[in-house]
Amino acid sequence: MPLVYLPGTQREAGERQRKARKIKPQYAEGRLVKVARVESQPEAELVETMLLEEGIPSMMRRSGGFDVPDFLAAGPRDVLVPESGAEAAREALAFDSEAEGAAGAEDAGTSGGADSEAEAEAGV
Repeated sequence: MPLVYLPGTQREAGERQRKARKIKPQYAEGRLVKVARVESQPEAELVETMLLEEGIPSMMRRSGGFDVPDFLAAGPRDVLVPESGAEAAREALAFDSEAEGAAGAEDAGTSGGADSEAEAEAGV
């Protein structure tokens, strides 16, 4: 194998190589732990892609009791990651409900119209 590739002789990276380049080594150690349960294979693939973008390797498996080949892509799946990446995976998949609640409260306060302004002046 040459140490330097000549122009035009390099092979294009395959799917597995492109995925492997995205994985951060610090998230690839330890036993597998479940970080999410989703309702179908396409949803599990979406979660896997989200985790891969954060550098976290993952895999999916059919949830217990649903390991029937006739289900094909239907049926719940568990998303598993190595122990070292579990916390980062949970953070990547977490929905920030506090930020959403604060944004909703701001919207409610500004869209009330004249009644809201009168209540604010009255101290209600």
